[in-house]
Amino acid sequence: MENKITKLFNIQYPIIQAGMVWNSGWRLASAVSNAGGLGLIGAGSMYPDVLREHIQKCKKATQKPFGVNVPMLYPNIEEIMNIIVEEDVKIVFTSAGNPKTWTSFLHEKGIVVVHVVSSVAFALKSELAGVDAVVAEGFEAGGHNGREETTTFTLIPMVKEKLKIPLIAAGGIATGRGMLAAMVLGADGVQIGSRFVASHESSAHLNFKEKVVNTQDGDTVLTLKELAPVRLIKNKFFNDLNALYQQCPTAEQLKEKRKTGTIKSQKRHV
Repeated sequence: MENKITKLFNIQYPIIQAGMVWNSGWRLASAVSNAGGLGLIGAGSMYPDVLREHIQKCKKATQKPFGVNVPMLYPNIEEIMNIIVEEDVKIVFTSAGNPKTWTSFLHEKGIVVVHVVSSVAFALKSELAGVDAVVAEGFEAGGHNGREETTTFTLIPMVKEKLKIPLIAAGGIATGRGMLAAMVLGADGVQIGSRFVASHESSAHLNFKEKVVNTQDGDTVLTLKELAPVRLIKNKFFNDLNALYQQCPTAEQLKEKRKTGTIKSQKRHV
């Protein structure tokens, strides 16, 4: 099929693999791109030199387009952007920050820019900032979520009514039926995370992949809303966090607790 998204990225199918920090290294990104979608390397968990290595390996593993996802709340952002330019990456997905900050810089280097949003207001701000497309991500998504808690299939038609640039739907989409439903509601393509997390090429641990596959309704919770809403599987970390909430913690205490459930990847050959 050919539409706005396939033309924008020069890909076969309007399917984007989400940039899921330590889950999405060069193996996953190149596999998705080779299959006709758009693979993304998740820069959020990578030190700059590790990101450079993943980009170089991805370029060797595929001749197809791929991109890098950059959460702008992470440190080393300037160094990361410079590496992306130096390594001639042509597509960047930004999130967790103001799209105005880097869009012009990236456009000057001939890079396509997509920004991830969780509301109509942020979609319009992104369009005004000059991005080439937006990912509208609903409340169902894994990982970090928007504070609005708007569901995907409510958000997509609302954004579509206001937006002129291409629209990618994300959040709770894992099957062809879900993709069809999103596109009927106005999306030009879909971004999928959890389905790709569980794939063979994902750098996630096998135990995590199995947990994702076997998780049922009610097994995840959106929490840490005082900092940045994040979807957690109910496990020991969640139970410890829930116990801390019973003590009416400060934001600083929540930040310290969050650190114990976060891993900064230093993998070089995933």
